[in-house]
Amino acid sequence: MADLKQVAETLVNLTVKEVSELADILKDEYGIEPAAAAAVVAAPAGGGEAGGAAEKSEFDIELQSAGGAKLQVVKAVKNLLGVGLKDAKGLVDGAPSIIKEGVAKDEAEKIKAELEEAGATVELK
Repeated sequence: MADLKQVAETLVNLTVKEVSELADILKDEYGIEPAAAAAVVAAPAGGGEAGGAAEKSEFDIELQSAGGAKLQVVKAVKNLLGVGLKDAKGLVDGAPSIIKEGVAKDEAEKIKAELEEAGATVELK
């Protein structure tokens, strides 16, 4: 069993490049498709100590729609993102679209809540 623990620990500590190389090897030499290989490599991380490290820390905020209160959503976008009225209107009119990228979890949730309160439909990605 010690060998399996060592294999699992090795898989959990692979870099993105190494995972990609492993997927290529599994596909070319063993006929295992990359999606299946990624699931195999990702599975040990879910329950181990490294599981917390996989949690996403930055989000993109996507405005799905302005709903029925477009003016209030435009005002909220203007205030929350610190953009001009014309730019805020353009972002709202362009929905669905990413309105802000790489936002910390707390800030993203705050912006989402305020936009939803104004009547928008928002998704964090």
